Amino acid sequence: MRSTRRRTWALLAAAAVVAGLLAPVAVSAANRAGGGAAASLAPEPEPSGAECRMSVEGSRVVAYCHNPYPSTDLVQLHTECTRWWDVDADGGAVAVQPGRTVKLEDRCWKEVGSAWVSHSVS
Repeated sequence: MRSTRRRTWALLAAAAVVAGLLAPVAVSAANRAGGGAAASLAPEPEPSGAECRMSVEGSRVVAYCHNPYPSTDLVQLHTECTRWWDVDADGGAVAVQPGRTVKLEDRCWKEVGSAWVSHSVS
């Protein structure tokens, strides 16, 4: 009786392992087979977002953002200062119209730790 139970449990365990290994393969194959029609119906997203170039010189940060796309982009300059007592700053959001360039500026009292520009397409 014991050997029959062991074989039964061993077969069930082996079946569970095989099913666990084959499940991702089956799901991937199903996605590839059914995804072709759905993917062709979905529209491609329109490219958007301004391209920004930034320079840091001493305690000053300057960023130029140019928007070559047909939708307006809202850009915002964020500056983190190195010194703990120096105030970090988040500039106001500026709308970059299609085909336009804007200049964003900020500064720290001493050194600039990091600076970046965030985007939100309107």
